[in-house]
Parts: sequence; structure tokens; C-alpha cells
Amino acid sequence: MDALICRSCRRTYALDDPRWRCECGGVLDLQFTPRLDWAALGQRKPNLWRYREALPVQKDRSIVSFEEGFTPLLALPIDGRQVWIKQDHLFPSGSYKDRGAAVMISKARELAIPAVVEDSSGNAGCAVAAYCARAGIECTIYVPEDTAAAKLAQIQWYGANLIRVPGSREDTARAVLQAAQTTYYASHSWNPFFFQGTKTFAYEVCEQLEWQAPDALVLPAGNGTLLLGAAIGFAELRAQGVIENPPRLIAVQSQACAPLALAFRDHLGSNPAIRKEDTLAEGIAIADPIRGPQIVDAVRQSGGTFLTVSEAEIREALREISRLGIYIEPTAAATVAGLRQYLRSAGPTERIVSVFTGSGLKTTEKMLKLLA
Repeated sequence: MDALICRSCRRTYALDDPRWRCECGGVLDLQFTPRLDWAALGQRKPNLWRYREALPVQKDRSIVSFEEGFTPLLALPIDGRQVWIKQDHLFPSGSYKDRGAAVMISKARELAIPAVVEDSSGNAGCAVAAYCARAGIECTIYVPEDTAAAKLAQIQWYGANLIRVPGSREDTARAVLQAAQTTYYASHSWNPFFFQGTKTFAYEVCEQLEWQAPDALVLPAGNGTLLLGAAIGFAELRAQGVIENPPRLIAVQSQACAPLALAFRDHLGSNPAIRKEDTLAEGIAIADPIRGPQIVDAVRQSGGTFLTVSEAEIREALREISRLGIYIEPTAAATVAGLRQYLRSAGPTERIVSVFTGSGLKTTEKMLKLLA
């Protein structure tokens, strides 16, 4: 039976129950059985909604879309090795977060939710604001005070209410929880429908590789929205008999903020307390991710691992990718730095897929400072 299920107490709720967490305070997962119409797939538009029956939005009229998805899977030479890179920096709002926002806001529209709140270091806020504008849903985005100016401008031009919160990313998360007591929380980390959007990454990669799974996926790990979505997607493809084995998940964190890498290494059951430092990879600098144990468990079950990258490695990766004619933000370059680490030990025949998560146009001030 399709349902929302609490990870803590296992209580279930109907999919049309407009809630974002359990009564006990636990995070919710979505139990959902895809019933993809494989015969019709080839006749559909090249967007993420081509996997219509795999997405938990019941009515077509509820769909909020910019025809997003099916981003190019580009073969690139990285350190003398060909790897496949999904170009999710080409989404309408400039990052892969549009995957999650498209499905989550479509579901909010289906549930007739009039207003939402969200907290973000930038990209998720931009995505949610964009899709709320398309859907006609009132939107308030909470951001850290030091969020990149380009992202703040983008959020406001979409018509969202913007609230700057003094302090850390964690202070912002605490501030939005107060608003979420009375307004639907369209959260990219709490809300299970967001992960139903990011799972389309797996469907697209698999289709673009002629319905084969890669051997390894090198992905960022902050709140784990893309990594967990990919894990869900490949698990569904395996359950449908499309692939035999899901890929290993190689999760990348900044050395300046790597609680999940520490939890993985030390076999911890909860997020460890860490001292968070400044990093170019602000988008994955999450000291206490809500789904931390779930992310660590997904990586472990896949046979994967965590890698951490230094600020020097991020800068070098950003320079190298830019010299290939591709303009990504520093957070996206952190994943590339992790990919370069992984390639040193990868098997010679491994098929490896990674991702460009966000456009460099979203962090112009930081990019100019790096040039200087």
C-alpha cells in the first residue's frame, strides 16, 4: 500500500495527508510502487515527467513543470579517464534541486496547499521559489544572512518572500521550523516528495546508458537530497527488473564540514558533533543533516564510501572544469574533486557517473574573488 511511513515509530499516513513529518517528530519516507508504462516511454517528451507512473502525483492537471529534466549525460576526460557527467546545472533555476521541487510543488498543488516555507543555502530556495511562482503558491524562503547575492536576487525575482537569518545554516533551519508549525514545510531534507523528484536522476542515467546501471555514482552529500534520491531510483529500477545491481554510492563532503564521513568511518548511529569551518562548498556544508544516519546507511548498503576534499582540491577542480568550457559553482566543483580522488583507486573498466549540480552564474561574487 502506498503511504508515508515514519522512520522512527513506523506510523503510517495516507499520501494525501498534508504533513511533512510524523506526530512523533520523526522524518517520513514514502512507500510507493512505480508502475511505469514501458511501452509508452519512447513516445514521451524528454523530461523527467516521462516517468509519469513512477511519480506520486495522481492528477496530470496538478503537474507544475518547465519541461525540466533529461539533462545531457556528457562523456568528459577527467585526469586521463573518461567519465560520464550529468549536467544538472542546466536546469531552469540553475541546479539539480529543480528535480525535487518539480514533484514536491506539484504534490502541494494537488493537495491544494496555498502557501509554503523552505530554508536553504540558496539553490533549493531558488528551485522552490521558481516552482511556487509557476504554481501560484505563496512562498517564503529562509536563508543564511551570508547567502550568495545572485541567489538572493533570483529568489526575490520569482516573487518569494525572503527572510535572512543571522548566524549559521543551522540557525536558519531552526528559524524555519517555527514557521512550519502553521505553514506547509516544502523542505528539501524533511519532505519525502522532494526525494521522489531527485530519484529521476537514476531513471535518466539508466535510460541514457541504454538501461544499464553504472558501476559507481560520485555524488555530493550535504543533506543528501540527490544521493538518497538516486538510491531510491536505482532500488526501484532493480525491483522492476530493469537492472541487476545498483551502483556503489561514493559520497563527497568538504573537509571543513564532514559529519557524515566521520559517522561512516566510526560506525556511528547518529550525527557527530563537529566544528564547522568556512568552505567554498557552502551548498554541502551541513553540520547536522536531518537524514544523516539514512545517508550513511544508503552509502554503506551500496558498498560505497565517503570521500572528503580540501579547499585547494575544490579550487583546482573548479579551474580544470572551467578550462573544459563548463561553468559550475564551487559546491559543484567539490564533487568533481571527489571524483578525481575516486579515479585514483577505481578499477580500469568501471563505468563511473557523476554530476554538475549547480551553475557558476549563481555565485558570481565568489567566482570573482577566486579569480583575484
